Amino acid sequence: MTCLLAVETATAACSAALFIDGTIQERHALAPRQHAALILPMIESLLVEADLQTGQLDAVVFGQGPGSFTGVRIAASVVQGIAYGAGLPVVAVSTLATLALGAMEESGEAQVMAALDARMAEVYWGVYTRSEDGLPVLQGTECVAAPDTVPLPPPGRWVGAGSGWESYAEALMKHSGERVVRVLPDLEPRARDLVRLGAAAFERGQTVPAELALPVYLRDEVVHQARKK
Repeated sequence: MTCLLAVETATAACSAALFIDGTIQERHALAPRQHAALILPMIESLLVEADLQTGQLDAVVFGQGPGSFTGVRIAASVVQGIAYGAGLPVVAVSTLATLALGAMEESGEAQVMAALDARMAEVYWGVYTRSEDGLPVLQGTECVAAPDTVPLPPPGRWVGAGSGWESYAEALMKHSGERVVRVLPDLEPRARDLVRLGAAAFERGQTVPAELALPVYLRDEVVHQARKK
C-alpha cells in the first residue's frame, strides 16, 4: 500500500491531499494569506479521517514553486517538519506542473501554457504536454519573464491556465496568437493533482531527504532581498 501526503500553498489556494493506493482525499480552500493557519488542520483532518499516523506514510509531497514567496516557504517548512519527525523522504513537484495537470483534467486538452502572476509585470511560465500516462511533461524550461516575451510552443491547440492569464490577459493573448483555444484564468494548483504527480515521481524513486526539500523561486533577486533583511 502506498500512502502519500501532499501540501500545496504556493498561490492564493491552500490545499492538502492524502493518496492511498490511488484513492485521493483532499482539503481545499481559496484563502489568501491564511495558509499558515489552515494547512496543519487540513493535514490533521485527512490523517484522522483515514486513521493514519505520519509514521505510516511512505513520503510527503510538496509544491516547490514557483509561486508566492511566503506560500512556497510554508509548504517547504511544513513538509520538512513532518519528514524530519517521521523519518520520511520528500517528493518535490513543480507548482506549474500541478497547474497544468488541473488544466488538462478540466479542459480535456493535452497542451497547456501555465502562467502564474509573478508580480513586477512578469509571469512564472511553463509549457506542458500530456504524456501517455496522462500526466504533464515540461517542454523546455520554466522561467519568469514579461508576458510578451515568454517562450512560446509550436502552433497547435493550447490551453492557457493560471492567474497570469487573468492579470496579463491582453499581453499573453496577443503574444500567443492563435495557439490558445481556451483560457482558465481562475484555475489554481491543487493538492489532488499535486499528489498524483508526486505518486508517479515516488514510483520512479525521485525523492530527497528532508533537508533538501527546498523551494524553487525562479526569481533570484527575491531570494537575495530576503536574505539581506
